[in-house]
Amino acid sequence: MTTLLDWAGAVCLVTGALLSLVAGVGVWRFPDVLDRMHAATKPQVLGVLLLLLGVALRLRTGADLGMVLLVGVFQLVTAPVAAQMVGRAAYRSDRVRRDLLDRDELAER
Repeated sequence: MTTLLDWAGAVCLVTGALLSLVAGVGVWRFPDVLDRMHAATKPQVLGVLLLLLGVALRLRTGADLGMVLLVGVFQLVTAPVAAQMVGRAAYRSDRVRRDLLDRDELAER
């Protein structure tokens, strides 16, 4: 059982690291603020959660699991709020390419 949990933890760690790498490449390669914001939040949060799951599967103590859970909750709470604020600031300062938007709901205001 321990060996199975260790292998599952290793798979989660490698997958989380690859998703974080993909997020970094997306931030570097995408041309627009909104595209970069999407690349910075979606795969990065999933990558961090997979890394935390891998760490939790490897450590397996009560104090460590509590800390990992706390870090995961903070990541889930802060990443969407930060992405919203970045997108809002980019839109208000005209850093968004409006020709790439499908629908501009804030243009009427």
